[in-house]
Amino acid sequence: MIERTIIIVFDSLGVGELPDAAAFGDTGSNTLAHIAAAVGGLALPNLASLGLGRIIDTQGVPPVLRPQGSFGKMAEVSAGKDTTVGHWELMGVSSPRPLPVYPDGFPQELIDEFKRRTSLGVLGNRAASGTEIIQELGAEHQRTGWPIVYTSADSVWQMAAHEETISLDRLYEICEVSRAFLTGDHGVARVIARPFTGTPGNYTRTHWRKDFSIEPPRPTLLDFAVSQAIPVLAAGKIGEIFAGRGITESRHTSGNEETFDLVLEYMQRSAPAIIFANLVDFDMLWGHRNDPNGYAAGLRAAD
Repeated sequence: MIERTIIIVFDSLGVGELPDAAAFGDTGSNTLAHIAAAVGGLALPNLASLGLGRIIDTQGVPPVLRPQGSFGKMAEVSAGKDTTVGHWELMGVSSPRPLPVYPDGFPQELIDEFKRRTSLGVLGNRAASGTEIIQELGAEHQRTGWPIVYTSADSVWQMAAHEETISLDRLYEICEVSRAFLTGDHGVARVIARPFTGTPGNYTRTHWRKDFSIEPPRPTLLDFAVSQAIPVLAAGKIGEIFAGRGITESRHTSGNEETFDLVLEYMQRSAPAIIFANLVDFDMLWGHRNDPNGYAAGLRAAD
């Protein structure tokens, strides 16, 4: 009997494109191999010993003859490429149709509904880099008190706000309001609170990001585990990705290092459990910013 399972997701660390990559503008994607090539090779002895170098050819990560772990490469069967759908599939629930995306910004009826429910205006409303749009619109946001609403290539409705202009509690509240009407054909995977601090020209996003996910359409492995009195201990944004479903305990973390600390803390408990963690820095700090050196340093730290 397996008494404890530990699942650690290196968020965004892919090992090659899928057949539908062209539909998302991702032809040729291979994050691990490209990061390794960009920095002149990776030194990841522990992951290599488990078999990482046997999955794909990765500069600096040799294919060891006798790996200490099992290894393999999976292909997602769900439509789309969103974080939410990917995590659902890891837990046994596939999604036959992609969740909605808005490359040209959100329809006016959604913006009008947000204004009606919150009595707030909106800045932005387009697909944008989160770090860039707060620099562009941050000062106007602080002057007007209106949140910055934007999206990305993923199925997300994101709201950025300065912590001194819209408090964290208020930002979370208007995200919950948005989650309530973003349903049906407009049921985006996640509504994301994106708080930031700083001054014009020097704004910085904080780690108080919070995701408000759509619920899985069917019970997941996590739901089954909880129904069998097996604790599911979530670290990082896992609890948010599953909208709190099938989660016994969930704790927010400020980044990869704190996530690892929490996993180690969970591991000290003797009871059977599923420990599920997401290392968000790979995606949030380095992936979205196309920072190969930061990504490589994060991989070495994780190793």
